[in-house]
Parts: sequence; C-alpha cells; structure tokens
Amino acid sequence: QVQLVESGGGLVQAGGSLRLSCAASGRTFSTYAMGWFRQAPGKERELVAAITSGGSTNYADSVKGRFTISRDNAKNTLYLQMNRLKPEDTAVYYCAADRSFIVTMTPDYWGQGTQVTVSS
Repeated sequence: QVQLVESGGGLVQAGGSLRLSCAASGRTFSTYAMGWFRQAPGKERELVAAITSGGSTNYADSVKGRFTISRDNAKNTLYLQMNRLKPEDTAVYYCAADRSFIVTMTPDYWGQGTQVTVSS
C-alpha cells in the first residue's frame, strides 16, 4: 500500500514558477514508476510527466522545456518543477504511482490532488 500526499500548489501569475512535491509512504517508493497528471474543469485527466524507477523521463508536448519531473528515493518524494507557467496550465495536479515499468493511465495509487491556478 502506498499513500501519496501532494503539496506546493497555489496561485501564480503567468510566467511564474511553482514546485509541486509528492510525499510517498512505504518502503517501496523506489520501485514504482511515478507520474504527474492534471485535470482542468471540463477536460479529461492527462499525463503531464512521468519518471521510471531508473530515472527515465517523458513529458507531454504541452509542457516540454518548461516542466521537470524528478524523484528523491532517499526521501520518498516526487517533484514537478513548473516554469514559465501559462493560464492553460491551470488544473488540479495529481501524483500517481504505478507498479508497471512505465506510468499507465490507470496507475495503482493516486494522491488527493493539489490546485494550480495561473492568472493572466
């Protein structure tokens, strides 16, 4: 069982930065593929960034070059550094853990979400 708790969301002006954190419980964090999803009102949940247990990363085209996903296995924590934020990045951001090698659209565990609002 893995529990995920996100933090770091908030209100920021366009062009600004935020760093999201996801603290995971349990001793098997390092074995999971981890990802950040987001869901805006009226839209489907989308995978924004993912990182394998070995550290390989991938990003949605909409955030490439602006967002960076990373993990600290010693601290059981996942991060998402978000730079040059745009109003269209406004959404609830969710942390997820997947037993698969890569993050799928049906991960095994979800966090409760943290709101990110970007004003224009």
